[in-house]
Amino acid sequence: MLFHSSLRKDLARNFGATLLILVTIVMTIILIRTLGQASRGSVNPSEVMLVMGFSVLGQMTTIITLSLFIASVATLTRMYGESEMVIWFASGQGLGQFIRPLFRFSWPVFVVIGLLSLFVWPWSHQQIQDLRQRYEKRNDVERIAPGQFQESAGGNRVFFIDKDSPSQDWGKNVFVSSRDGRLESVTTASQGRIEFVGPDRFLFLENGQQWLTHLDTGETRLTQFERYQLLIDTDNTPNDAARSSLQSSTWQLIQNPTAINMGELAWRIGMVLAAINMVLLALALSAVNPRIGSSYHLGLALFVFVAYYNFINVGQSWISTGRVSALPFVISLHGGVMALALLWLSLRHTNWSWRNLLPVKTPLVNTQP
Repeated sequence: MLFHSSLRKDLARNFGATLLILVTIVMTIILIRTLGQASRGSVNPSEVMLVMGFSVLGQMTTIITLSLFIASVATLTRMYGESEMVIWFASGQGLGQFIRPLFRFSWPVFVVIGLLSLFVWPWSHQQIQDLRQRYEKRNDVERIAPGQFQESAGGNRVFFIDKDSPSQDWGKNVFVSSRDGRLESVTTASQGRIEFVGPDRFLFLENGQQWLTHLDTGETRLTQFERYQLLIDTDNTPNDAARSSLQSSTWQLIQNPTAINMGELAWRIGMVLAAINMVLLALALSAVNPRIGSSYHLGLALFVFVAYYNFINVGQSWISTGRVSALPFVISLHGGVMALALLWLSLRHTNWSWRNLLPVKTPLVNTQP
C-alpha cells in the first residue's frame, strides 16, 4: 500500500540519520571520559577503544529508543508541515490508521531494544569490569613506562623502574617510595620482579638498600639487603556472589529477587515498554499547525522523553531502596503512560478540542416581518 510504504520509507531515512548522529555524539563523550580514566590509571591505555566500544554498546538501548522517538516525531511533523496529512485525511486515513504502519516499522527495533536491554547491557558492563580488573592485576613492572613515576595498584606506593632488560618479568634500577602510618620508607634495588603468592602480590628485590624514617621522631635507619620481599597488596577481586546488579544477567536477577536486583530488572523491562509508549506519544505529539513551525513540538518531544526516562531511573532507585514494589511501579508508570498516550491519540483522532466543553451560543433569529 502506498500509504504504508511511503511512511515507512521516511521513517527509515530519519531513523538512520538520527541514530548516526546520536551514536557519534555519544562516542565522542565516552571517548573523552575513557581517556581521562586511562590518564588516571583506571583503564589500560592500549584498551581505550575496547572500553569505549563496550560503553557505547551498553548505551545503545537509550540511543535507539531516542532515535526511534525523534524519527517518528520528525517524520509526522514534516507531513503536517507540508500538508501531506491533509491529503491522507481527505482520502479517508484518520490519525488512528497511522498506528499500524508505525508499529510495522518499529517492531524489529523493539526486538533489538529488548535484546540490548536484557542481554547486551549486563554483558557490556561485565566486560568493562573484567578489563579493569585484569589491568589492576597486571604485573606492575609491565604497567610502568620506563623513566616514569606511577602509583601501584594499591595506591600506597610510588614506583620508578628503568625497564631496560629484555625479560618482561624483571625490571632494572627499581625505586619504591611507600608510607605506612607515620613510617616512611624509600627502597632502591638493582632489579626486581612481582610474583603472586597465593592471592597476594609480592615485590621481590635484589641487591639494594632501604631508608626508614619515622615522621614523628625523625629517626632514620639504613638497611642493605641482597634479597628483599615486599607485600604490594592483597587480592580484592570480587567473586560472582558480590557481582553488582549491573553486571548480573537477567536470569540471575530473577533467581535472586533482592530489592536492588528488582530495581535493575524493572529498568531493563521498562526500557522496552518505554520504546513502545514513545511511538504512541510521538503520534500524539506530532499534530502541528504548519504556521507555528516544528521546533516547538520537537522541543516538547525531547522534554517528554527526558521526563519519562527520569521517571524510569527514579523508579529504579525507589525499588532498590524498598520504597515501592517492582511490579506495581512498572504497571502504574508504563501502563499509565500508555493509557495517557491512547487517550491523547483518540482525542486527536476525533479532532476533539477543549472548546467543545464551552456552551454553544445559538444565534438570535428575527421573526418580525
